[in-house]
Amino acid sequence: MFFSQLESLTESELEQLKLLREFIKDINKACVAFSGGVDSSLVATIAQEQLGSKAFAVTGVSPSLAPYLLKQARLQAAWIGIHHEECKTNEINEPNYFKNPENRCFACKQELHKHLNQISKRFHNAQVLDGVNYDDLQDFRPGIKASNQAGVISPLAELKIDKKSIRSISKSLGLPWWDKPAQPCLASRIPFGEEISSKRLEQIALAEEWIINQGFSKVRVRSQGLSARIELPANEINSFLKIIERNQLIEYFLSLGFHSISLDLEGLISGKLTRDIKKST
Repeated sequence: MFFSQLESLTESELEQLKLLREFIKDINKACVAFSGGVDSSLVATIAQEQLGSKAFAVTGVSPSLAPYLLKQARLQAAWIGIHHEECKTNEINEPNYFKNPENRCFACKQELHKHLNQISKRFHNAQVLDGVNYDDLQDFRPGIKASNQAGVISPLAELKIDKKSIRSISKSLGLPWWDKPAQPCLASRIPFGEEISSKRLEQIALAEEWIINQGFSKVRVRSQGLSARIELPANEINSFLKIIERNQLIEYFLSLGFHSISLDLEGLISGKLTRDIKKST
């Protein structure tokens, strides 16, 4: 199936889409590391378009992936029409992950690609692709090193396609999730040095899903000790305070095991817990 262009793109974005199609077409067989985010979904879409049955997507399933995001990934893969598999990963049992050092993401990606490597071998040594984009290369992303060591190819990064262009191209191709909010691993809500557990990750996932169900799709619930700190875009904070039933929120968060709940007045800032690391590098 060829995904037709439904909306106009800039000349630069048209060229990027052309190059992405050519790049993936030159790969004989592709295994897409598929989170269901906008980036990996675009790679999966073009892989399905260009390679058909020679492309498939795999989602790593663990406590660090919120259940509602797994459901979305399944629906998106079905919409794209790409063969979709799931594999259970066990990073939660790896000390370099659950002890939550600054390079935690390295251990997580290392575990994921151990499984993807085995799966790709079953599919006649398919090349593993991921959704790392050009902007990610400028950020603090230890996991990229693990992916590189595993021989993973990042078409979006290699072609210098950034997040803005990815959203524009996705919208142009009619992908319904083109404006889907970024959803980093749930472990990114826990400060470095505080241990990660399945229980804490489940608390965060349920807390964020509750807020999303109230109509606020862009949210982070930072878990520090037994406290929950809610981050929303700065321009949505006033609406949140007016709309949300405060007592219901408190009752629900307490039932999850949090002992205190606060709202971050600075607003949602991606990578907030890595700001000090970025300043020192």
